[in-house]
Amino acid sequence: MKRDFNEFKHFIKGKKTAVVGLGVSNKPLVDFLLNLGAIVSGFDKKSENEFSDIAAELKSKGVKLVLGDGYLENLVGYDVIFKTPSMRIDCEALQKASKEGAYITSEMEEFLRYCPGKVFGVTGSDGKTTTTTLIYNMLKNQGYRTWVGGNIGTPLFTKIEEMESNDKVVLELSSFQLMTMSVSPEVAVITNLSPNHLDIHKDMREYVDSKENIYKYQDKEDLLVLNRDNEITNKMSNDSEARVLQFSVKEKIEKGAYYQNDILFLNDLEVCRKSKIKLKGMHNVENLLAAFCALIEDVEIENMNKVAVSFTGVEHRCEFVRELDGVEYYNDSIASSPTRTVAGLMAFDKPVILIAGGYDKKIPFEPLAELGLKHIKILILVGTTKNKIKEAFEHEFIKTKTSIPIFLTDTFEEAVFKAKECAEAGDIVTLSPACASFDLFPNFEKRGNTFKEIVNNL
Repeated sequence: MKRDFNEFKHFIKGKKTAVVGLGVSNKPLVDFLLNLGAIVSGFDKKSENEFSDIAAELKSKGVKLVLGDGYLENLVGYDVIFKTPSMRIDCEALQKASKEGAYITSEMEEFLRYCPGKVFGVTGSDGKTTTTTLIYNMLKNQGYRTWVGGNIGTPLFTKIEEMESNDKVVLELSSFQLMTMSVSPEVAVITNLSPNHLDIHKDMREYVDSKENIYKYQDKEDLLVLNRDNEITNKMSNDSEARVLQFSVKEKIEKGAYYQNDILFLNDLEVCRKSKIKLKGMHNVENLLAAFCALIEDVEIENMNKVAVSFTGVEHRCEFVRELDGVEYYNDSIASSPTRTVAGLMAFDKPVILIAGGYDKKIPFEPLAELGLKHIKILILVGTTKNKIKEAFEHEFIKTKTSIPIFLTDTFEEAVFKAKECAEAGDIVTLSPACASFDLFPNFEKRGNTFKEIVNNL
C-alpha cells in the first residue's frame, strides 16, 4: 500500500540525518532533505580536495561534511541514515548505528514507499538497461507521463512531489539497491540471473536473495515477469504472491510472451517479427518479450510494435561505432559479466575479434570460454583479469582440442591498436569486457566513450 508523502515530510523535519556517499544520486538528495527541514550531514571516503566546489557549496548550505579515511567512525548520533547502494547493511558502522536506534534507508527504498504512480521495476544479471528503456519508451508511446530512474536517469525521490497517481515510473534496480528493500514495485521484471557482483555479495545465494526482494513484498494484485529459459528465475514462479507471466525464446507459453518462427508473441497475439527489429541478438528478443509481459495491461500491441521495430538500442550496448578498412567496430562496454559478453557475441553472425578484461568481480570466466570460444576469432585481453580469462580459455582449449590466438596488452589503447593490427576486411571488432571497469575507468560509460574516441581516431 502506497503511503502519503506528507507522512515522510512530517517524519524527516528536524531529524539529524546522515547521507553516506556524496555521488551522483545523493547530491540532489542532500538538497531535497534540506528543503524538507532535515539537519543534514554528508559522509564520503573521498577527501575534501577531491570534492572541490561541491564541498564548498554544501558547507554554504549548512551541511556538515565528514570526509576521508575513517569517515564511518563518526556515524553516530543520527536519527536517519541514507546509505549509498553498494554499502553493505551488515557493515560495522551501520550495525552500531542501528543498535543506537537510527532508521537506516536509501533514496530508492523511500521512493518506492511513497511514489504515487504505478512502478515497473526491472532487475537481472543482464539486459536490465535495455529492458527498462524499452518499457519506458512503450509507455511514453502509449501517451503516459513517464519517468525513468534507479540505475539510469535522474534521482527520482527528489522529484516525487511532481508526480501524480496516473504517472508511470520505470526503475532499473541493482542487487545493491534491492538488498535491503522491504517494499516491491507493482510490476517486477527479472530478466535472468547468473553469477555477478560476487566481489560485494558473500555468495551466489545472497545475490539471488537480494534480487528476490523485487517481488517479495508484492501482493496478489501485482505482476511478476520471469524468464522461463533461465533455471534460477523459472524456479521463482512458485514463490510469489503476485500474478506471474513468463517469457521464452525456446518454447510456446500460454500465459506470457514467446518467440517462434521469426515472430514475437504476447498471449498468442503477434507483436512483431524478429526480421523487422533493429536490435541485434536473441538476448534482445528476450528483452522485448520481458517488456511485452510487463506492459500487458498498460500498452496496446500496436504501440509495443512501433517501439520494437524502431528502437536502435542503448549506448554502450552492441553499439556500432564505425567501419574502417572494411572492419566494423562495436562498443558493448555494458557487458560487465561473462554471460552478457556471450549474449553480445551471439548477436553477430560470425566469430569476432574480442577485446575483454577489466576489474575482478570474483566471478568465474569458464562460461565465457565454454560458450564464447566458437564465437571468437581472436581474443585481446587487458586489465586486472586478463590472466584469469586467458587461463579459462587455455583450459577450454585442452578440453575441445582447439584454440584461438590470445594477446595480452598492458593498456586499453594498446588493446584497441592490437585489434586493428589483427583485423582484416570483413572482420568485426567488439569491446565486450565481461568485467566491470573499475581497474581503469570510473564506470562502463567512460570505458565505452574512451573506446569510441580511440576507434574514431584510428
